Amino acid sequence: MQYDRIDARILEIVQKDNRLTSEVVGEMVGLSATACQRRLKRLRSDGIIEADVSIVSAKAVGRAIQMLVLVTLERERSDIVDRFKKSIKSSAEVVNGFFVTGNADFVLYITARCMDDYEQFTRRFFYENPDIKSFKTMVIMDRVKVGFAIPIEAPSED
Repeated sequence: MQYDRIDARILEIVQKDNRLTSEVVGEMVGLSATACQRRLKRLRSDGIIEADVSIVSAKAVGRAIQMLVLVTLERERSDIVDRFKKSIKSSAEVVNGFFVTGNADFVLYITARCMDDYEQFTRRFFYENPDIKSFKTMVIMDRVKVGFAIPIEAPSED
């Protein structure tokens, strides 16, 4: 996946506001709207831009309880890991899931309407899964920063 300095600038801009039109982004980077659209299309098809999303407030939509959960599997076999990854992807309550190194195998960001809902989720998702050795829940008290913006390094010109 290759990108140039103009692509890097476009990526910086759309990470802050992906609702800007191609005309506006083009003006900001010195391109026509059509040239900007072509670059955005290529960045998406090359997988550099993975998704265009809106960040929704969990509290505003009635999911006031937010947790980070550390999950340890019974064994780290590829079939068990793959099965658990699939269960993460199919769960609406799991907003983000990460396969990690360290003391846990996975870190999950989960939302729930209330603690009773979370308890029901844990029974269904964790306790009924024989591949899970343990899980530890950390309730989020305050969401200090939210986003998905990645620092963009402009490629050096050789």
